[in-house]
Amino acid sequence: MTKRIDISYRTVLFITAFLILLWIVFKIIDIILLFFVAFIFMSALSPTVDQLTKFKVPRVVAVLLVFLLAIASVVALFTIGLTPLITQTSSLTQKLVDITNTLLNTHIIDEAVIKEQLSSASGQLVNVTVDIFKNFIALVSTMVITVYMMLDRRKIEDYGTSFFGTRQERAQVLLRRIEDKLGAWLRGQIILSFVIGICVYIGLTIFGIEFALPLAIIAGLLEVVPVLGPIISAIPAVLIALTVSPIFALLIAGFYLAVQQLEGHLIVPQVMKRAVGLNPLLVILAVSIGSRLLGIGGALLAVPIAVVIQLVIQEGLKIQEG
Repeated sequence: MTKRIDISYRTVLFITAFLILLWIVFKIIDIILLFFVAFIFMSALSPTVDQLTKFKVPRVVAVLLVFLLAIASVVALFTIGLTPLITQTSSLTQKLVDITNTLLNTHIIDEAVIKEQLSSASGQLVNVTVDIFKNFIALVSTMVITVYMMLDRRKIEDYGTSFFGTRQERAQVLLRRIEDKLGAWLRGQIILSFVIGICVYIGLTIFGIEFALPLAIIAGLLEVVPVLGPIISAIPAVLIALTVSPIFALLIAGFYLAVQQLEGHLIVPQVMKRAVGLNPLLVILAVSIGSRLLGIGGALLAVPIAVVIQLVIQEGLKIQEG
C-alpha cells in the first residue's frame, strides 16, 4: 500500500527562497569575505580606540589615530631593516639569476621547458596585471570599510542585533564575544609571522646560508598563506644551497620541511588555541576544509570562520537549555 505525501505550498516557497538565497550568497561571496576581513581588522583595532575614548579623545580622532598608527608601525618595521634588506635582496636576485643560468647550462633544467613556461606566462601577463589591480582595489576598499566600521561600531551593533527582538541584548553579547575572538586571532596571526621569520633567520644563519634576512622576511610574510606559503618561501633558499652541493640543498629543504611541520602541527594550533580557544585538531580541520572549498583565501579565513560558527553554536545550545 503506497503512502501519499502532501507538500504544502509554504514548504515549496521556503525551499525555493532558500535555494535563491544560496545562489545570491554564492554570487556575492567575494563581497561577503571582504566585509568579513574588514570586520576582523575592526575587531583587532577597536579595543585601542575604546581605550582612547575613555580619555575623552573624540572617537573620530581616536579611529584615525589608531589606524594611522597601525600603518606607520608596518612601514617602520620595514624601514628598520630596509637598507640591509634592499642590499641583500638585490644580491639575492642576481644570485638566483646566475643559479638559473648555471642550471640551464648544465642541462639540469631543460631550456625548452623554461622558454615554454615563460611564453605561457607572458601570455597571462594581462590577467596577472588585472588581478593585481583588483587586489589593490580590494585592499583599499577593506581599509575604508574598516574605518567606517570603527566609526559607527555601536550603531552597526544596535542595527544588526535589532532583528533579534527580545533577544537583542543576548545577541549583542554574542557579537562582542565574536569581536574579541577575531581580534585575538589577527594578533595571533601576526605573532605567528614573527615566530616563523625569526626561526627561519636563526636556522639559515646557523647553516651559513647567504641572504638570511630577506629569506626570513619572505618566510614571515608568506606565513599568512597556508600550505603554499612555506613551500614558496623555501624555493630561493634551496636554489642557493644547490650552488654549494645537492646534499646541502636537501639539508636546507629538510630544514624548511621541519619548520613547516612544526608550524602546522604545533605552533599554529597552540597559538590559535590560546588566541581563540579552538582545539588544535579543529584548527587543522578548519584549515583543510577552508582550503578545499575556497582555496588559499578559504584556508586563511578558516580559523576565524570556525570561531564564529563555534560561538554561534554555543549560544544556540544555551538558548535551548534555557
